[in-house]
Amino acid sequence: MAEMNYAKNPTPVPQPTLPEIFCATVDRFGDAPAFGRITPDMRVEDISCTEVQERTRTVAAALDACGLHRGDRVGIMSENRLEWVLTDFGCLCAGMTDVTVYPTLTPPQIAYILRDAEVKLVFVSGSETMARMVEARTLSGLTPEIVVYDPPEDLPDGVVGWAAFLERGAAGVAEGSVEEFRARALQAKPDDVATILYTSGTTGNPKGVMLTHRNVGSNVEACRIALAVGTADVTVSFLPLSHIFQRTVDYLFFAAGCKVVHGRSMLTGVEDMGHVHPTVVVAVPRVYEKVHAAIMEVGGLKKLVVRWAVAVADRAAGVRLEGGAPGGLLAFRFALADRLVFSKVKAALGGRMRFFVSGSAPLAPELARFFYSIGIPILEGYGLTETSPVTNVNTVTDFRIGTVGKPVPGTEIRIADDGEILVRGPQVMKGYYKRPEDTAEAVEADGWFHTGDIGELDADGFLRITDRKKDLIVTAGGKNVAPQVIENRLKANPLVEEVVIIGDRRKFVAALVVPAFTVVEAWAREQGITWEGHGDLLADPRVVRYLEAEVSKEFQGLASYETPKRIAFLDEDFSVQNGVLTPTLKVKRKVVQERFKETIDGLYEEAERGRER
Repeated sequence: MAEMNYAKNPTPVPQPTLPEIFCATVDRFGDAPAFGRITPDMRVEDISCTEVQERTRTVAAALDACGLHRGDRVGIMSENRLEWVLTDFGCLCAGMTDVTVYPTLTPPQIAYILRDAEVKLVFVSGSETMARMVEARTLSGLTPEIVVYDPPEDLPDGVVGWAAFLERGAAGVAEGSVEEFRARALQAKPDDVATILYTSGTTGNPKGVMLTHRNVGSNVEACRIALAVGTADVTVSFLPLSHIFQRTVDYLFFAAGCKVVHGRSMLTGVEDMGHVHPTVVVAVPRVYEKVHAAIMEVGGLKKLVVRWAVAVADRAAGVRLEGGAPGGLLAFRFALADRLVFSKVKAALGGRMRFFVSGSAPLAPELARFFYSIGIPILEGYGLTETSPVTNVNTVTDFRIGTVGKPVPGTEIRIADDGEILVRGPQVMKGYYKRPEDTAEAVEADGWFHTGDIGELDADGFLRITDRKKDLIVTAGGKNVAPQVIENRLKANPLVEEVVIIGDRRKFVAALVVPAFTVVEAWAREQGITWEGHGDLLADPRVVRYLEAEVSKEFQGLASYETPKRIAFLDEDFSVQNGVLTPTLKVKRKVVQERFKETIDGLYEEAERGRER
């Protein structure tokens, strides 16, 4: 298919402030449910738009009582919950700028953000986050008061509970009116900074991305045009609200009258779907990979049935993707496969899912095709924190597997001569906080933002991401290798949990693979192999031979210089807790290189010894 270097969506996009969206939503939906909370006994308690406004008024009045002023920075470090939303809305309507902090950060990382953003007040979720924030406050040299949503009985100095904080706003609410609250909220200007988000980054200190009301508000409206959601929809919000992806999408769902139920955690997201019965959910590829692996890792007779069903669904998907409809024997087989296998998968996801949306990291095309084949399409999109975040997204009526879709309304995409993706539109950030030089480097004078990603546009304007500009591997022989393409191939294998391709300035590329140990263990039991830990499994030559043979099948079709010549299997998971993943589940390649340096060096030394022999 022919390629081009420019695409634009000329559809006009409104550019409201976030308080304008808030007030219009309350007016439109009133007593309809806006948010939901999962109770300990797994029921969902609803809160209406009107009640959200009343509680937001109290938060805004309490912020005033704390002596904060328009433009002051307020930190939020918490898991997704209603109080997070009320704090956010309270800041936006009172004219303060909220600074989001990932709840998994360490005290030194938190201290850097507090100091850089000059935070005046900060909200945390519970005892554990409170303890880290107290330590971070000391390290920062600042003295912001800390508000705890779920406070312990004994509070340190300078810490107050959520209920006591709200009491400070009671007098302000009693003396004022809804009309006065709204008049103040609507004083926000389109180019006022609404929020500062510190990019998780894979190297160095994070930069504070300043997003204005125009940036986020226009992106909410662009997504509203692109994604057809409404009052009949329900979603589960479990990606971190401290990241702009879930936050912008939740603003969209709120504005569209879609009930937003906060999940208990990222780890329970899929389980929560089974209880909430959502119709649309946004997630990262890691979630979809785990769902797919759970389906494919069954053993015995069930395994044969699942493999048959998947093959049938894939053939039916091929017909649909070419514009046809499965008929005859294929239609009968697919109906049977759906009844035997896929209906159970859909039921586990709540039974009402219309579509998923994927972002934050590349989605393997094989994974997208699998979910499409079973009747739950994943609409892959693209964007960055600096673009509020959505620049491109597939839609229900216009999508192409293997791409991140066409530009959303009001957005231009250009491919630079070196392959870098450039973006221009109202969603492009105001700049990096207190970093004018970095801002000038990232955003050209005429508004084009340099994403740092490499990609290509097809003849119909669909964007395909091929890699991160900084991640491109240049071998010692001068060959350019895009690691994400290879990694996505390997992650489609049910035996692969995580993979990182290495080889920059080396003679060849190699692969570091974290196996899907539940699948490996099932195979090992069938072979009569015994073990105590993952290290024992990977020390067994039979297991290594099996893994190498199965993983190497994914290399077919790769150029010689792209094909990993060595594979190292790791017994340590990649996680946010051990520092290998960012809070949005991206792999920190530099950390991987440092953490597994001995293993990596051993791969190449072994290859060199083999060559000498």
